[in-house]
Amino acid sequence: MIILTKLNDIPFTLNDDLIETIEETPDTTIRLTSKNYLIVKESMMEVVEKVIEFRRQINGVIALKKDL
Repeated sequence: MIILTKLNDIPFTLNDDLIETIEETPDTTIRLTSKNYLIVKESMMEVVEKVIEFRRQINGVIALKKDL
């Protein structure tokens, strides 16, 4: 899950597995696998970086558990 911000400054969490596409037109618009759209304050690259960081954290936890 990643934390993003709606245009009205309200933060929310998004399951990154539901992201289908991200566009900047000029607002950052996230299309979900359900075909719903979300418009967020973060740039496209910020969203991508949040997803990458979250997945690194999850994979690190899985790797640690596997080593135990």
